[in-house]
Amino acid sequence: MSLLQVLIVLVVVGVILLLINIYIQMQANGMRDKKPIISNIIDNLRRVFQILNEQSKKVERETGLTGPQLWAIKTINERSPINISDLANKLYLHPISVIGIVDLLEKQDLVKRRPSKDDRRVVWIELTAKGNDLVKSAPEVAQGLLVSGLEEISANNLIEIDRSMKHLVKIFGAQKTPPKLILSTEVNVPIPPWNVEVASMRLSRHVKGSRTT
Repeated sequence: MSLLQVLIVLVVVGVILLLINIYIQMQANGMRDKKPIISNIIDNLRRVFQILNEQSKKVERETGLTGPQLWAIKTINERSPINISDLANKLYLHPISVIGIVDLLEKQDLVKRRPSKDDRRVVWIELTAKGNDLVKSAPEVAQGLLVSGLEEISANNLIEIDRSMKHLVKIFGAQKTPPKLILSTEVNVPIPPWNVEVASMRLSRHVKGSRTT
């Protein structure tokens, strides 16, 4: 991991842990002096937004892809061949969202689908030669660094981070806002009950389409 990668992970994880400590202090102090604490929260959020914005611009400038698209390519490169379900698990995304990303990457000749020889219902995702060339010089992705940092944190601390993040979301009244991927137009949402049939049809077309290639 490069110095920049380490810095980004440390800053993002550090800010999250700091928010937890600040929240605990606020509870303990009975909110006697809120201004310094609020100032710390806002400054650290600015740092996170700045890093995410800079990383996103760098990815788009150097690869022409969004952060989530490059993150998918890097994950495919590390785990190839990989199926949609496993890729979705590694990216912490819903399978339908991942199919959309893979569709776009396939149109750019960066990935390809290959039916499994053992089970025709399984479709493997691999990088093309063009995808392999791109990933060799591609920059790191904020989403990947964030996930790597979070996965190293204990379960108890993750629970506290989750609670703190929910407080921030509530402040903005964004509890029902569909979660777009970081600095991207792609949205990661669970499949509503009334769209299960549509989602199943997309998955079916994903498999059938791969059989004909």
